[in-house]
Amino acid sequence: MNTTQEIKKILDQKVKQYNKIDFIVKDPICIPHQFKKQQDIEIAGFFAAIFAWGNRTTIINKSKELLQRMDNAPYDFCISHQPKDLKKLIGFVHRTYNDTDLLYTIEFFKKHYKNQLSLETAFFTHIYYILLNFSKSIIKISLV
Repeated sequence: MNTTQEIKKILDQKVKQYNKIDFIVKDPICIPHQFKKQQDIEIAGFFAAIFAWGNRTTIINKSKELLQRMDNAPYDFCISHQPKDLKKLIGFVHRTYNDTDLLYTIEFFKKHYKNQLSLETAFFTHIYYILLNFSKSIIKISLV
């Protein structure tokens, strides 16, 4: 079996293990699942991932709190907010991620989405090398 087939087999097994509604509802991955628009999914998923260390219930609650502050429309909020809208974000904190970090992140999203349709392009520069190293790591992990 070649490397690509081995990786596919491992990832297919993980999909069967985790892609179940009873797992999703108790995991931070439920956050991006609340949205339909690609950009909302990306932004919600980004924040859920940033917050994803510690207690899963807390991560989910803090993600929901942040999205509520954005009127549950993260993409529209990021690209269309006015300075007065940002006041809703002041005081938000999750562990070491604070409102200053959040305001910089919102500004990044605004600038990025002004020129790009997807957050994916923010990560493409070195994606080949990341995937190459990731695939080697997956194979090593699966052999343990």
